Amino acid sequence: MFININTSNGVPIYRQIADQVKVAVATGSLKTGDQLPSVRGLSETLVVNPTTVQRAYLELERGGVIETRRGQGTYVTGRGARLAPDESRRRTIEALRHALAEANRCQVDEAELRRLVEEEIARFYRSGPEQGS
Repeated sequence: MFININTSNGVPIYRQIADQVKVAVATGSLKTGDQLPSVRGLSETLVVNPTTVQRAYLELERGGVIETRRGQGTYVTGRGARLAPDESRRRTIEALRHALAEANRCQVDEAELRRLVEEEIARFYRSGPEQGS
């Protein structure tokens, strides 16, 4: 599990940890049943106070994203992990901009690009999101 802490952005470290775990679950990087590092292990990896990691895990547990099994560890449940609408929008726009830049590099004109996008949207929703990606 890769977590990147930014101490200069004003967001509390426990919140950064919790948010990044939620994103990892929501995007499928972490799946239901995956084990998270121990509080001590993650605090040593991130070089943060164990209380900070414990606070993040507690918040994730309250939200139903993870569960702690006494003597076994902490596991992803996946029940409460969804991207916030603004984060979903931001990620979608980022992906679209990347696709547009690639189409431009490939010299696909606007009319052809619109046709391709419409075809892919129809194919995606016809086959279902889990098969269309």
